Amino acid sequence: MSSNPQLDGFSVLDLSSVGPASRASRMLADYGARVIKVGPTAKKGRAQIQPPFHTYGAGRGMQRIQIDLKVETGKRTFLKLAETADVIIESYRPGVVDRLGIGFEDVKRVNPRIIYCSTSGYGQNGPYAGWAGHDINYLALAGFLACSEPREDGGPPIPGATVADSAGGGMHAVVAILAALVRRGVSGEGQYLDVAAAEGVLSLMSLSIDQYTATGEVAGPRQTLLTGRYACYDVYRARDGKWLSVGSIEPHFYANLCKALGCEQYVAHQMDDEKQDEIRSAFAQAFAQRDRDDWVAELAPGDTCVAPVYTIPELVEDPHFNSRGVFMQAEQAEHGTFRQLAPILAGADRSQPDHRVRVAGETDTDQLLLAAGLSAGEIERLRRDGAVE
Repeated sequence: MSSNPQLDGFSVLDLSSVGPASRASRMLADYGARVIKVGPTAKKGRAQIQPPFHTYGAGRGMQRIQIDLKVETGKRTFLKLAETADVIIESYRPGVVDRLGIGFEDVKRVNPRIIYCSTSGYGQNGPYAGWAGHDINYLALAGFLACSEPREDGGPPIPGATVADSAGGGMHAVVAILAALVRRGVSGEGQYLDVAAAEGVLSLMSLSIDQYTATGEVAGPRQTLLTGRYACYDVYRARDGKWLSVGSIEPHFYANLCKALGCEQYVAHQMDDEKQDEIRSAFAQAFAQRDRDDWVAELAPGDTCVAPVYTIPELVEDPHFNSRGVFMQAEQAEHGTFRQLAPILAGADRSQPDHRVRVAGETDTDQLLLAAGLSAGEIERLRRDGAVE
């Protein structure tokens, strides 16, 4: 981390293993927060998803402890850690943390300043609160899939990124947590946060939703500017079979594109619905004359809003991304050295040292519990009873 990371001095207890909560704690750790991953003990954790070693930053900059929250001594141990925490993030089904005795009201009694963030698919209350779900379900409910270009069979496509988990849930949680920490800095009060991934997707869909509620216009595929109604906002195949994205919304960018493609006759018809099929066909024919990267080299610097459609192998070798330090090195004993995304959100420190990925089951239990005020004898008894590992 840099010498002055933004969240240095803040501590987070993260009860999740995957999903929006784990994305949120990853971002908080990248900003310098001390994140402690609280997992179940081995005998109680068989049903919990164990993500692949390389996911969520491969545990970079995080500490770990395993606690059996279903036994009284385990619950008390968690609450002891919570006494000095700033944030708790959890992603159990609604109501579970309260039944375990570690919900917001339980923690608030030992730490009134706690920011307690519950992440779920549909929220802590309402008719759908008990529904199980994943990214595709939240995107479906919030209208995202219906606004995307359909597949050949007419059905909505499966997106290439977990938008609901990462932005609708994870970034949603981080924004809410940071706002609550700012508020606490003024009022001194803790806060409970009910983060629903589906509602985060609604926020991402606000342009289309507000358009419909205000005007009645439905933002389906090819129906509005940002869903491909006009040729100036689309993707086109180049001669080598690779694709280019075009986002020439502003008239001057569109005019530049038309001139570069030899399609000057369409400059005055950017939003002419009757001309769109003709313009799109002309653009497609022009792009098919040269390879993708040749077009990018000419058009991208020329104020046309053109960029290549990259595959993952292409983007990891891209000179722009690499010049900005978006990747770093990591090493895992079994899998060897590999590259991973560095802390890339604005303000995070990208100049990270090589990261050693910890082996499964390695914890910081003794260090964490000693710092929380427990004695070596108390920790040994907890281990002997199976309450911690």
